[in-house]
Amino acid sequence: MIDESNHPDASHPTDDTNATPAKPATGFDVIADFVRRLPNGPGVYRMLNAGGDVLYVGKARNLKKRVSNYARHGNQTNRILRMIQLTSSMEFVTTATETEALLLEANLIKRLRPRFNVLLRDDKSFPYILIGEDHAAPQITKHRGARKRKAKYYGPFASAGAVNNTINALQKAFLLRTCTDSVYESRSRPCLLYQIKRCAAPCTGEISIEQYGELVKEAHQFLTGKSQTVRKEMAEKMQQASEALDFETAAIYRDRLAGLSHIQSHQGINPQNTEEADVFACYQDGGQTCIQVFFFRTGQNWGNRAYFPKADKSQTEAEVLGAFLAQFYDNKPCPRLVLLSHEIEEQELVAEALTSKSDHKVAVTMPQRGEKRALVDHAHANAREALGRRLAETSTQAKLLDGVAEVFGLPARPNRIEVYDNSHIQGTNAVGGMIVAGSDGFMKNQYRKFNIKSDTITPGDDFGMMREVLERRFSRLLKENGPRPEMTEKEAGDNEGVNMPDPAWPDLLLIDGGKGQLNAVCETLADLGIHDLPIVGVAKGPDRDAGREQFFMPDRDSFMLPLRDPVLYFIQRLRDEAHRFAIGTHRAKRSKQISQTGLDDIPGIGPSRKRALLHHFGTAKAVRNAALSDLLAVDGISEQMAKVIHAYFHEDGH
Repeated sequence: MIDESNHPDASHPTDDTNATPAKPATGFDVIADFVRRLPNGPGVYRMLNAGGDVLYVGKARNLKKRVSNYARHGNQTNRILRMIQLTSSMEFVTTATETEALLLEANLIKRLRPRFNVLLRDDKSFPYILIGEDHAAPQITKHRGARKRKAKYYGPFASAGAVNNTINALQKAFLLRTCTDSVYESRSRPCLLYQIKRCAAPCTGEISIEQYGELVKEAHQFLTGKSQTVRKEMAEKMQQASEALDFETAAIYRDRLAGLSHIQSHQGINPQNTEEADVFACYQDGGQTCIQVFFFRTGQNWGNRAYFPKADKSQTEAEVLGAFLAQFYDNKPCPRLVLLSHEIEEQELVAEALTSKSDHKVAVTMPQRGEKRALVDHAHANAREALGRRLAETSTQAKLLDGVAEVFGLPARPNRIEVYDNSHIQGTNAVGGMIVAGSDGFMKNQYRKFNIKSDTITPGDDFGMMREVLERRFSRLLKENGPRPEMTEKEAGDNEGVNMPDPAWPDLLLIDGGKGQLNAVCETLADLGIHDLPIVGVAKGPDRDAGREQFFMPDRDSFMLPLRDPVLYFIQRLRDEAHRFAIGTHRAKRSKQISQTGLDDIPGIGPSRKRALLHHFGTAKAVRNAALSDLLAVDGISEQMAKVIHAYFHEDGH
């Protein structure tokens, strides 16, 4: 690795320690100085500003030639010129091949998110189908996240619904179990799934492990693209059984074939000659880009997803698509065929890079005719429609944010609104929730939950809970991002046309509560040295009437908005989303507690009685300390069971 980031000519233009610190050198001269020491080989380069932030990550077949282009005046776009002017240092990594450089570039862009690169956004994890390899009778199930389990993974699917539908159909076709290993080991007789012919019931020996293994093998074949082979073999076995007058076995194969037909008849558009491919179609309008991705496996449509990458308005569809592709496959398996709506630069290099990280050859092509072209055209039409919807939503969102700025007296349209809410039951399982909204709507990857940890907070003290949440949130924000920045009009103009990172600091805080909650928040932020952050308390109206909310702000009388004001509806949506998120987090925590309390070990206590006890007393500790008479007051707890519970926690008889 070549690391020139601390080169004295680039970041320390003078050695005179008594002189006034000079402004760090930036621009063409800094880059030209680095060029003199670069090798003529492949690698990745990073351009950094004076604060050490990465502005751009690029790869090159020849580092010296590529970087020297930035050192020449003229022929640069406004975006590139702005990037050069901000560059005060560079870092380099040499690689053995240009393919390695391409893969490293994609990884660094996704990790560092430089403002001048095309950035893949909304990269949520995809669900997969998992068939285990860690049990004699493998389980089939849905999987999302890290691949820690020893298993075969098939996908990606565009949605959890697509996975569930496919698994349901695969159960009919291959009779694989979906139960957990613990349930499998505890079965003494077949479950309902066996009765409705969706599981072969290896748990109770209704099928031998060897025979079940054949079913698993067939499922693997089907999911790896050999659907026609599997279908043909089933049809032959059905015919053989029928000819042998074994009509019961023939009926089993008939039902399994029907299951396969169900999979392939409910997938929308299905190619006849394309077993495995990902289809990418790019469409631009209104200064924005949409890339629609369709997934085809085993000749089936496994769904599609729309992406809206951050890209400069001057970049063409082919440029955005090419930059997007390597980032997309940075953490995903690649099919054998990738179909594109536009021919991208270095298409062969991209194919070579994807092949190097796969266990098979990958072809990247832009089809001109036939079925594959029809698939691309279909994806392109979807991209156009998705972008049209987004542009309409963005326009509406911008108007609403302008309305928020006007109502609450903000200096400009807010780019980031944070909304806070708490949830608990009589002080138990207390959690705080933060949701975030901006110009693109809800930013769900920015949501945060806070488990209330303080022992000094009285159960049910909403003010104390909010203080803890805000103190933890903004202490960390100050530590990681420094004081809240103020963007000047000049800076806003300079940044026009480039990708700015999502803002870390909010432009507006919305708090669920009235004047008391607002004062608690203001005091907490003041203790942290934060005084200039706009804060609004949203109190529910009389009888908790939606539409009659009161708004509280520091140094301003409380006020209400007209009943049909679009901004009021917008604030209600934000508040309801925060409430939904906080309630959901609280319920998840409570459910986890219910399953992990000390009540599980009491003889005769099942899920229903355990739930009744916790709902009545709030915590397992309260159950432990309860008197016998208190236990008798719980619904569903008989006198005998109350004595068992009391004796369990009071073995000494007290």
